Amino acid sequence: MTGWRLLLTRPAEECEALAATLAEHQVFSSSLPLLAIEPLEASPEQRDLILQLDRYCAVVVVSKPAARLGLDLIDRYWLEPPANQHWFSVGAATGALLEDHGLPVSWPAVGDDSEALLALPQLADALSVHDPRVLIMRGEGGRDFLADCLRGQGVAVDYLELYRRCLPDYPVGTLAHRVESERLNGLVVSSGQGLENLQRLAGDAWPELTCLTLFVPSPRVAEQAVEAGAKNVVDCRGASAAALLAALRQHPAPAH
Repeated sequence: MTGWRLLLTRPAEECEALAATLAEHQVFSSSLPLLAIEPLEASPEQRDLILQLDRYCAVVVVSKPAARLGLDLIDRYWLEPPANQHWFSVGAATGALLEDHGLPVSWPAVGDDSEALLALPQLADALSVHDPRVLIMRGEGGRDFLADCLRGQGVAVDYLELYRRCLPDYPVGTLAHRVESERLNGLVVSSGQGLENLQRLAGDAWPELTCLTLFVPSPRVAEQAVEAGAKNVVDCRGASAAALLAALRQHPAPAH
């Protein structure tokens, strides 16, 4: 596992935490954040959704930024969150933020993705009410698969969009230079948009980078990566540090 030399592409704060964990396991990493989080300006639509929070039988929070921003909004308009409401997160890190806020939250034990969340018995229980409604807290775009599946089960779904993800401004050639100068042999992305930004930043160098091992968080992002030309894709079945470490243990680093 120590032969891996990885490029991390998450938002800066998450890159820092992941790099520290990898270093504890003697895995070299280099951080190049490809997703910057920009909170959206407060809107009447956001306010209305929060004020009507009690009409939802379940609230799904898809990321740590969504948790932080969503909780700030709730604290602004509610003395305490509605009682008997079920909360769900896609991963443990997001779930921990909600749990620390005193919310009853569930998340998948294995797999940080929509498929794992949809398989949770707790979610099925939460939806077993008359006229089920779910609120999904997220950034602009994303997790449409989750909403589509819920709507296919007759569930009404609303989005509370709290932030947008932006590609930071880097000079042309930054990505290719980083890979070459630090002799990186693996790339790590945590979402479909992260993969899209990786391709955008790579530019003309993308065909060369497709030969590197690409670690992705879910089957859907793996499919997206293969369609983009990536030749060696590893589905970690989760975006957590533990999921990445498990994948690194199962896949030996290239010999050179």
